[in-house]
Order: sequence, then C-alpha cells, then structure tokens
Amino acid sequence: MTTPHKTAALPLALAYAALIVYASLYPFADWRDQGIAPWSYLWAPWPKYWTGFDFGVNVAGYVPLGFLMALAVLRTRAEAGGWQAVLRAGLAGSAIAFAMETLQSYLPARIPSNVDLGLNALGAFAGAVLAAGLERIGAVARWSRARSYWFVDDARGGLVLLALWPVALLFPAAVTFGLGQVFERLEAAIAEWLVDTPFLDWMPLREFELQPLVPAVELLCVMLGALVPCLLGFLVTRSVARRALLMPAILAAGVAASALSAALSWGPEHAWAWLSLPVQVGIAAAVVVGVLLLGAPRRLCAALLLAALVLHLSLLNQAPESAYFAQTLATWEQGRFIRFHGLAQWLGWLWPFATLGYVLAALSRRTRQT
Repeated sequence: MTTPHKTAALPLALAYAALIVYASLYPFADWRDQGIAPWSYLWAPWPKYWTGFDFGVNVAGYVPLGFLMALAVLRTRAEAGGWQAVLRAGLAGSAIAFAMETLQSYLPARIPSNVDLGLNALGAFAGAVLAAGLERIGAVARWSRARSYWFVDDARGGLVLLALWPVALLFPAAVTFGLGQVFERLEAAIAEWLVDTPFLDWMPLREFELQPLVPAVELLCVMLGALVPCLLGFLVTRSVARRALLMPAILAAGVAASALSAALSWGPEHAWAWLSLPVQVGIAAAVVVGVLLLGAPRRLCAALLLAALVLHLSLLNQAPESAYFAQTLATWEQGRFIRFHGLAQWLGWLWPFATLGYVLAALSRRTRQT
C-alpha cells in the first residue's frame, strides 16, 4: 500500500477555503429568511450594474483555491490523472461558491448572484487547469525535488505557516510585524457578548491600564516579530547555507507585505511611512541575531522560537491600539477593503498562536522520538 504524499497544498487549500467562507459571509449579522428559495438567484436576470473589476475579483479569488485543491489531489492520489484532478477541484470549488452564494440569501448586507457563482466556478476550474498543466510539464515534480533538497521531511506545517505570514501582514498592525495583538479586542468582544446577562459581573476586571509601547519596547517587538518567521524557517531547513539564503527571502517578503499594506491603507505615496528608525533598527537587530543562530540545532531553534513567540505576544498585548490604528481599521472594515478584510484579519490575529501550537507539537514529537 502506497503512503500518501504529505503536501502543503492540502492544508493551504483548507485554510484558503475557510478564508473564503469568512470573506463571503462577513459580517455574519442580521440573518433573516426572505420567504423565497435561497437558490432563486440562479434564475435572476443579468445584473444591471457591473464592472470589470468585480468580474476580475470573482474569478481571481477562486483561482488559488482551484490550484491548491487540484495540486492536493495530484500529490496525495498517485492514481488520479490531470483531468480527474481538474474535475474534482473544479467541482469542489464550484460547490463552495454555490454554498456561499446561497447562504448570502439570508444576509441583508450581501446580494447573491448567479454571475458571481459562474465567475467563481470559472476561477476554480482555471486554477485547477493551471495546476494540472504545471504537473504535466514536470514543474510540480521539480518543486517536490527542490523541497526535499531544501527542507526536512516533516516541514509541511512550517512551510504553510511561512507562506501565510506575508498574507497575515497585509492587515494593518499597530506595531510592524506585530501579529497577534488581540487582548484588547477580545476583552471588548467578550464584554459585548455578555451585555444584559448576569455573566457580565463575573468577568474579571483588569488590574492595570494598557500603556503605549515605549520606543525601546517597540524596537524589541519589531525585532521579535521579524525573528520569529526566520526561526521557523531555520526549524524546517536542512543546512546552514540554505538557512542563510532563506532568511533574507523571508524578511524581504515581510517588508514587501508591510509596504503593500501601508499603500492600501494610506495610499502609494505612504508605502514606506511605517519604516521608522525603531523599525529599521529592529529589523537590523533581527538580522544580526538570525546570523548568529544560522548554525543552531533544530531543537534549540524550536526552543528559542517558543520563547520569542511568548515574549512577543506578552509585550504586544500589554499595549493598547492607537487612535490612528483604529482609524486605519475602520478604513479596512467599512471601506473599499471589505473584500480583503476577512482574508487577512484572522490570519493576523491567529498566525502567532498557530505557530505556537506547531512549535509545541514539534518539540513534543522530537521528545517522544528521543
């Protein structure tokens, strides 16, 4: 019996599908039954108002899903041919699109559309065809060989997290590379849920007011935020030379994603406004520490990554979100970035905690093996 190939495409496809669900159904409020069949939009006439941008977004949004699903089929089922992978991935993507459009019938803030459904399905099939084409010309096999050459056998989870890190940075953070700052929002959300219930009195009172980060602590947070993905890369990379090449690539991706986030939030002319002196020093410090740790054993990298994550989250969540940051969030949550809101916000909140779980699992696994 052949052991299924462990591919990062499967967890990436599942993560992307979950983000599509969130983005399609946000804000999950005011659900109601209109008294008509939820699939009645299938027979609706052509929309009166539409733009090329809407068409492009609906197609492009499902291309990665179809690509990852087809790739997962090709890598986990050796008996499946290219057309079988295209069919399975395309139909799965179309089913998700149909479910999302149908559920939007119950949301007043959303308008289900047969055109959107068709474009989403087209995007899923296009992504699947692209994956099958790359498999046919041998590109996927070459990537598998390169992955085996660069990364350890159990690198799948780490590679998924590394791939998601730049995407998580697209949602604005109060501190550069400061993912996982959730305490203040979580506290407010819990209090809102418990309003008009006796459980609100049971909620523990915070004993201290959150204080803004001083420049030295902000610098430390930037350094830790940049160092964490580098240590994660060290954990799954085979040799010192490959670590030395991977570290600048990781940092470059983080800097590019932060610049893109700033450009989307404040305009292209302010793409580098976030690159202040403390941020520059923090990134430089992360590079120095990363270079010193290039030859560190994997177990030491895991332990240091765990410590860096805990310290980073602790420092970030002892600080409040600034008023300017809240204004930026309002731009994303209510303005023209509503489509991207769900795709990045939850990643920004949860990425450090998912990495924490991955590192703990890796340490536990290596302890059992020892």
